[in-house]
Amino acid sequence: MEELHKRRCEACKMGAPVVTEEQANELIVNIPSWKRLFHDGVDKLTREFYFVEFKDAFDFTYKIASLAEREQHHPTIITEWGKVTIYWWTHKINGLHVNDFIMAAKTDLIAKMSAKS
Repeated sequence: MEELHKRRCEACKMGAPVVTEEQANELIVNIPSWKRLFHDGVDKLTREFYFVEFKDAFDFTYKIASLAEREQHHPTIITEWGKVTIYWWTHKINGLHVNDFIMAAKTDLIAKMSAKS
């Protein structure tokens, strides 16, 4: 299987199936820093990223927002001093789709690249 961060999100329509438990368990192995949790009544992927400077947290938030626009898949992003929390899930199906795992992998890549700069 192609690495998740190299894949593009596929158009997801209302009624598309959520990932099965088996699929989710296979996909989450590729993004070990992420957690699955039931938040606001929906199965989501979440991760917290930590920063020393607020401007770095804000720059990271902007990069994730730009990614979301390019892929047409939008998370909840909470930016605060020293931390950015991201929740990925598919709004149209009210749960997890393979797109969410792809976006989490892309988020990890952006975080890795941001740490190097």
